[in-house]
Amino acid sequence: MNMINYKHLHYFWVVAKEGSITRAAERLGVAVQTISGQLSLLERQLGKALFNSQGRGLVLSDAGRKALGYADQIFQLGEQLEDALLHSDSETTLRLRAGISDGIPKLLAYRLLSLVTAMPGDVRLICDEGEFENLLAELALHRLDVVLTDRAAPIGGNLKVFSSRLGEFPTALFAAPALAERYSQDFPASLNNAPMLLPTRHNALRGRIDRWLEEQQLHPRIVGEFEDSALLTTFGRGGLGIFPAPLALASQLASEYDARQVGELDGVSEHIYAISNERRIRHPAIEVLCASAPQVAATTAL
Repeated sequence: MNMINYKHLHYFWVVAKEGSITRAAERLGVAVQTISGQLSLLERQLGKALFNSQGRGLVLSDAGRKALGYADQIFQLGEQLEDALLHSDSETTLRLRAGISDGIPKLLAYRLLSLVTAMPGDVRLICDEGEFENLLAELALHRLDVVLTDRAAPIGGNLKVFSSRLGEFPTALFAAPALAERYSQDFPASLNNAPMLLPTRHNALRGRIDRWLEEQQLHPRIVGEFEDSALLTTFGRGGLGIFPAPLALASQLASEYDARQVGELDGVSEHIYAISNERRIRHPAIEVLCASAPQVAATTAL
């Protein structure tokens, strides 16, 4: 197949967004006949009808919906390229676009990424948050430079990415002062029927905590499960239940959330990975992140 004519594809994209050839022609400032002709050429090249007639309008065919998904990515990347070239702060500014998996403790993400912001020179950090699979998709489209997550990228498949373990962070249980005072006594036996807040089962840490509880033959009362670690911590601060967090965050949780340590989960650690595109692994900020993160993992308190 010959290379797609991107001007034709752009006309298709605008028609799909506007819902009709007439509105697309008005937006683009060209004749209706011009757009109609270009669409016909594109459909002929692809060998598929991209639209079906419905009343006086057009609706996307199955092939059209698939083509629109790719066109969205192509032209959104084009807009990002234009913005990057026209509105860049300066050629000397180092940018790091980081995706943060919603299950990672935000205080820990801050501690790790502060290694980047402490680099000499002008550094601009751009953070996004989301689910693991969505962030990997953004990484594959080069909309992100690195993803911080609690698991390594899947081996095999079509995604060419590189996973680097930043560290293992021993985990402890924390709670609001009244709960901590009550349940820190006779720990861990005190956890039986104790109110507990946990990550959802999508989070890798949840499985490790469940196994620890089973090994200890403990049966706490699960009062909340959270995809977002920040929301879990917020409910914990409010006194709803005991919650897990990296031991390295103990002093910060005490000062910022008035949370007290209930006890350590021996053998349970939060694993943090940095995932990047293989060809981007030489990004200076990612190199600093991977090289310096073990220092954070070795710290028992921030």
